[in-house]
Amino acid sequence: MDFIKFIFTKTFLKQLAIAVGVLAVLVFIIMKWLNMSTNHGEFKTVPDLSKLSFEEAKAKLAENDLRYYLEDTINYNPDYPAYSVIEQNPVAGEKVKENRKIYLKINPSKYREISVPYVVQITRRTAESTLNAVGFSVDKVIYKDNIGKDMVLGMQHEGKPIKPGDRLPKKSKIELILGNGKRPGSSTSQQTNDDAGA
Repeated sequence: MDFIKFIFTKTFLKQLAIAVGVLAVLVFIIMKWLNMSTNHGEFKTVPDLSKLSFEEAKAKLAENDLRYYLEDTINYNPDYPAYSVIEQNPVAGEKVKENRKIYLKINPSKYREISVPYVVQITRRTAESTLNAVGFSVDKVIYKDNIGKDMVLGMQHEGKPIKPGDRLPKKSKIELILGNGKRPGSSTSQQTNDDAGA
């Protein structure tokens, strides 16, 4: 009963009013600090960085009070300049907070190099399928005297001999040297077929 009487005394009510007032002031200060520290209501528009060089993209982000983070390089895209921005996240035009990190992917300078598969002593059709599957293409075929008709005898790239295991940029064009079905010495001519599909 003494406690119930106490909560209705002037002393208790005065202390309660002071505590509520202090709490209200603290909440007000905290809310103001949060608004200031998070730039409440202030947004930046993400600029379009597509095809800009890395240095140009960095400068543009700095102008807009934004940061960058470089992600792992992706496959080469010939439609974009070398070392230019090929992807960004968030995308251009999106509204973000000041100092937001923009994730960038940069176009490599060329296609990545891959190993030439072993296609010697197999048929032209199988060799072309194997080369296409890993990212190469057959530019042309050259026929030489050999009893193995359409059998792959060797390969060239830009006129220079190559062998399985050599590394070339993806999308490289390879020339196949094939047998023409004739015994060596039966013909001195060498036939070239520029149409790989023929």
